Amino acid sequence: MTRSTLGKNERLKSRKLIGQLFSNGKNFYSQPYKVYYLLTGEPFSAKQPGVHVQFGVSVPTKNFKKAVDRNRLKRLTREAYRIQKKDMEQIAGRQKLWLYLFFIYIDPDLCDFNTIKTKVGVALKKILQRTHHDHPENT
Repeated sequence: MTRSTLGKNERLKSRKLIGQLFSNGKNFYSQPYKVYYLLTGEPFSAKQPGVHVQFGVSVPTKNFKKAVDRNRLKRLTREAYRIQKKDMEQIAGRQKLWLYLFFIYIDPDLCDFNTIKTKVGVALKKILQRTHHDHPENT
């Protein structure tokens, strides 16, 4: 059984890459998130040779003044993504595509882990459907 981790190379941290994702990517709302994604045929950076999917998450200070709450929501979102990311990685790796994802938590209320896990799963399925619609040969 393989370990499901979310390593340093799989996290979207670069301001430059995030800026390109926001300017060139597509987005949609999936309560409690606004999700940005970009599917490309070549990587933004050659620094991560084996990584085909990168993920980032943000929780605005406007909705959550306490860093404890923001950090908890980010941690729960990363864990929910980590558990459910296998389909994304397999499809992207098989088709030699690079997928960049960024989730922004926009709901003003705190959610429990089960709700977050469900909502992240719904968003990931929606991304798979949309990328399949945009690139039908990628199944």
